[in-house]
Amino acid sequence: MTDPAIRTEGLSKFYGPVHALSDLSFEVPPGEVFGFLGPNGAGKTTTIRLLLGLIRPTAGKAEIFGLDCHRRVVEAHQRITYVPGEAGLWPSLTGEETLHLLGRVHGTVDESYRDELIKRLDLDVSRKIRTYSRGNRQKVILIAALMSRPDLMIFDEPTSGLDPIVEHEFRHLVDEARGRGQTIFLSSHILSEVEALCDRVGILREGRLIEIGTLAQMRHLSAMTMEVTFADEAPDLSKVPGVAGLQVEARKVNLQLVGPVKPLLEVLAAFNVSELISREPSLEELFLSLYGEGDLGERADERGQI
Repeated sequence: MTDPAIRTEGLSKFYGPVHALSDLSFEVPPGEVFGFLGPNGAGKTTTIRLLLGLIRPTAGKAEIFGLDCHRRVVEAHQRITYVPGEAGLWPSLTGEETLHLLGRVHGTVDESYRDELIKRLDLDVSRKIRTYSRGNRQKVILIAALMSRPDLMIFDEPTSGLDPIVEHEFRHLVDEARGRGQTIFLSSHILSEVEALCDRVGILREGRLIEIGTLAQMRHLSAMTMEVTFADEAPDLSKVPGVAGLQVEARKVNLQLVGPVKPLLEVLAAFNVSELISREPSLEELFLSLYGEGDLGERADERGQI
């Protein structure tokens, strides 16, 4: 039986009275792109540090391909690469020298793929790191992570500073990696990016995993948006179970529907409907249904970046 790419069981990290992470248990199978969401202070960074073996868990355990992340950290690191939102690189080295050094540290480099990545991400590797913009420095660490073709890539805000064209190319690279059977653990504030790339999503709140699953499985967290146009005057739909947010304009009705659609369809069948448009909630709407709009921004939690 193949070990999961990531497995946590009761994983917890406390800093005195602050519970940065509490009883985190989940699995990510090989070949999956898994999104990890939550506002600042929810425990995302703590989870990543525990997976990388940078901090010791207070309780529970984390494993990478069956390897304990704390006790067998060197073996685990041979199978992973990590991309932070912004890396501290050596300013006096060129991009080429930096990639060579990072490749030596990891121990495995696909040189032809590295050269392909340099072209696809449009990086001038002859320049020194000190002359690079933030986006170009981010390209360096993305290339360094991908060129090793690791079994698992852990991305923490990987497209921070990238322009939209490069961000689009990054999405292609992730799709290609998934096609080769590589696993990606993606933490990002760009919900459209997570929605486009991820097979499943886990959502943290105050150090606890409150939802996990595919987007289809989590649709119940938010309302479906519907627009109904009638051939005649619009009827009163306010008494239909699950209907909310009614907006009526002549023959057109906009509404939000929570729960099964059958009761609404049964009512609509008695009227002359000329057009019916429905839209499933986006990941952003699902996220907002759990947190509210005030938590979606880049504010820091009172506990800090944990």
